[in-house]
Amino acid sequence: MKMLKELLDSARKAREQAYCPYSRFPVGAALLTSDNEIFAGCNVENLSFGLTVCAERTALFSAVAAGKRQFSGMVLLTDTPEPVTPCGACRQALYEFSPNLWIVTANLHGQQRVYRLCQLLPDAFLAKI
Repeated sequence: MKMLKELLDSARKAREQAYCPYSRFPVGAALLTSDNEIFAGCNVENLSFGLTVCAERTALFSAVAAGKRQFSGMVLLTDTPEPVTPCGACRQALYEFSPNLWIVTANLHGQQRVYRLCQLLPDAFLAKI
């Protein structure tokens, strides 16, 4: 799938820009909008750890800042023995916009897993607005 390759490439490039001097755990993410635009993000750490932002939310916030509100997929790329899934905060932030978002988690060894966000966060916090 051509789009998956583009998303993996975007996530890989973003991962290379990660600012992670404390964890030394660079992460890259690429978020696909419903109109096929890609927004990439990397994790940005801070000495005050609570201020750290994950790659997934960096990509999401960039897309929202550009006026995007509908998303269809995301790739998350790490250098781990097994692909990792988004943390709970990222799951909830993404769920706000796209409960059925598909997420491909991948590592640098070529392993991939595919999920739906609603699988990863089955009892998401919902508000009626």
